[in-house]
Amino acid sequence: MPDELQELQEQAEEGSHHRSVAPVTITMAILAVLVATVSLLGHRAHTEELLLQTQAADQWAYYQAKDVRKHTYELFLDETSVFALQNSSQAASIKDKYSKEAKRYSAEQEQAEENAKKLEEEVKVQQRRADRFDLGEVMLEAALVICSITLLTRKRVFWVVGLAMGFAGVITGSLGFLIH
Repeated sequence: MPDELQELQEQAEEGSHHRSVAPVTITMAILAVLVATVSLLGHRAHTEELLLQTQAADQWAYYQAKDVRKHTYELFLDETSVFALQNSSQAASIKDKYSKEAKRYSAEQEQAEENAKKLEEEVKVQQRRADRFDLGEVMLEAALVICSITLLTRKRVFWVVGLAMGFAGVITGSLGFLIH
């Protein structure tokens, strides 16, 4: 980034000597700011994507823990129905207790699965949002480079193409805000 700023400063000095390229240098400065902005938005979207992915993985681990507990209680219930028990009234009470626990874990497991799936959907949204920001950044960087060719060749066609590419980059990056 410091090299880019140095280059922009040199180009600005060049532009002060040649008034015809002043709009080009101003355009380049604006594009540089837009590149930095869209880049930052892309980085934040990728960070959010990673955080959500971690939360989804945690929910799946929670789901698995509930599944293990539920199966443990179900196994205990199966064993109590196979083996002869000394105190059948107490055994019935224990079976009822563990049956309720197995049902509770099953319900909690369903909730964990639902939460994990919601988080996975949010991850996909953040991926699409980050993709738009990344593509917008690439287009803005290309626009910056194309505009700089104007300073070397003194042909305004490169400035016009750079402006068009920059506009497309801004639109593409802005689409990241519309993804929900």
